[in-house]
Amino acid sequence: MKLSDIALPGFELSSSQRETLDRYLPLVIVALLVWVAARGVRKMFWTAFGLFWAFGGMSTLRHLLR
Repeated sequence: MKLSDIALPGFELSSSQRETLDRYLPLVIVALLVWVAARGVRKMFWTAFGLFWAFGGMSTLRHLLR
């Protein structure tokens, strides 16, 4: 089953529109998933960085610097 075969009420797609949808919809879905994952990783990094500095910062790593 192709993605363009999903029935949408009130939408009639021509064959060229179905081909375009079959070609680009998976790429759009993957791009959206990568974007959401990248946002999550970025937010987790900044949260961890903020907590690191809020609860001691570099003083917690002082033993590594000596």
